Amino acid sequence: MAVEELQSIIQRCQILEEQDFKEEDFGLLQLAGQRCIDEGHIDQLLEIIQNEKNKVIVKNMGWNLVGPVVRSLLRNEQEDDKRKCHFLLLDLLVKLCNPKELLLGLLELIEEPSGKQISQIILLLLQPLQTVIQKLRNNKAYSVGLALSTLWSQLSLLPVPYSKEQIQADDYGLCQCCKALIEFTKPFVEDVIDNKENSRENEKLKDEILKFCLKSLKWPLLTAQFLEQSEEAGDDPLKCFASEIIGFLSAIGYPFPKMIFNHGRKKKIWNYLEFEEEEDKQLSESMASLAYLVFVQGISLDQLPMVLSPSYLLQFNMGHIDVLLQRTEESVFSKGLDLLENGLLRIEDSSLLHQYLEIKSFLTVPQGLVKVMTLCPIETLRKKGLAVLQLYINKLDPQGKYTLFRCLLNTSNHSGVEAFIIQNIKNQIDMSLKKTHNKWFTGPQLISLLDLVLFLPEGAETDLLQNSDRIMASLNLLRYLVIKDNEKDNQTGLWTELEKIENNFLKPLHTGLNMSKAHYEAEIKNSQEVQKSKDHCSLNVGREEIPNMPPEMQLKVLHSALFTFDLIESVLARVEELIETKTKSTSEENMG
Repeated sequence: MAVEELQSIIQRCQILEEQDFKEEDFGLLQLAGQRCIDEGHIDQLLEIIQNEKNKVIVKNMGWNLVGPVVRSLLRNEQEDDKRKCHFLLLDLLVKLCNPKELLLGLLELIEEPSGKQISQIILLLLQPLQTVIQKLRNNKAYSVGLALSTLWSQLSLLPVPYSKEQIQADDYGLCQCCKALIEFTKPFVEDVIDNKENSRENEKLKDEILKFCLKSLKWPLLTAQFLEQSEEAGDDPLKCFASEIIGFLSAIGYPFPKMIFNHGRKKKIWNYLEFEEEEDKQLSESMASLAYLVFVQGISLDQLPMVLSPSYLLQFNMGHIDVLLQRTEESVFSKGLDLLENGLLRIEDSSLLHQYLEIKSFLTVPQGLVKVMTLCPIETLRKKGLAVLQLYINKLDPQGKYTLFRCLLNTSNHSGVEAFIIQNIKNQIDMSLKKTHNKWFTGPQLISLLDLVLFLPEGAETDLLQNSDRIMASLNLLRYLVIKDNEKDNQTGLWTELEKIENNFLKPLHTGLNMSKAHYEAEIKNSQEVQKSKDHCSLNVGREEIPNMPPEMQLKVLHSALFTFDLIESVLARVEELIETKTKSTSEENMG
């Protein structure tokens, strides 16, 4: 019945001129063709399409049958012979139909599905889509851009595989699609290369390919995790995709050195105005992704001029590192850590000039590292952030270290980070006293730095528990200075500033310890009374209320706090004892 209905429509249209086809005829042909497919009459439908008498009808109306054929293939319910007929029918329609109408129809089909069907339909239609675009005589660049944009938009809905197992399983088909997308794009890249005239249409095609490459660098490559370098690179489909994308950029006249060296400068990189207008907003992450792929993954690294110094390479990568560290996704900011580590390892210790810190990113990057160290929920990445920050400190010259320490002490707002910086200050002072004299960590410059270390932010009211790491590091530094620097030599300038240190740090710390211990002892007494009544109550620790804590747990927390205060008090007492001994000894020498 469906076949007879289709033949009836075909016969009626055969006597009409091309311009006399009505919209109603298109709809009737599609419905009848759909029924033929649904009822399994694919062979008869194929005969009708192949009939030379129906050539004009198929050319103008046949594209309406592509949707039913594709949807039937996606259902995957046919026997092998029938499935072959479906593919043959699809190939015939692509060959015979109006390419302009077919292009729009194929793109509409690609936009239809969701979930795992996205990759299925893309893999099915990429070859027909490529064939259709190559048949178009006019506006080829526009058609390529429209197709690439549609494909990218659909693929960006898929999750990027994270682990080696996910990459190998490729449940959502993203890796397969990336490989197929490269094959789809290659002929158009070759068109750009082969066109020596640099016509306006060719420039437009180049721009469309450039836009696609930049989008691909941002997604999926910015969030993609790559297999370890020791494993076969050929086994990593996303790395292969990255390599091809970078290859496309070079082929169309945008080799990576030209792009990442000039990004962010006033010098014009792009011929296309839209890229200039959107550069800061849209391209920074694409450029950061490109820098990571080249320097960490080693893709096309051989294109890099060998004369460039490690410090210069670090300088232009710092902006990219900053962009990566600003992102909160582990898969992205971890790339920032790797890119920074890669750049620092090329540089000798203490050789990175302090003038580099005048460049904004050289201060914002270590602040980004502090965020990773303090906010990242993954311990391995927190430790990596700490290790890279230490590496960064090691590479700076003495004045650079001094400047960075001041910056981080003023901005980190984290006791543990401040303790880490204070330990580094102590190490630099030790090197200056034992090996090479360094004006930045002795005398007036050091005293200026110690003003940021040997004080309590809120005087005696400072929350000692919350600041315990910083306070212990400060006391240990002070103890070291008292032991290593004699009042007579006074290389560090400590002894001339002792009175200020006592007033700003030691005396308020004594008062604060007494107040804190009294408070926590009262809390312990209260908790013990509550324990007798076998009830729960709230507890204030570090000025934050912890509600409904069992009394046993409360007592543990309170005793732990008291232990911390006792520890601080014992170090404080030792420092004061050393100061007294040193000043007394100097006084006796002067009298003698």
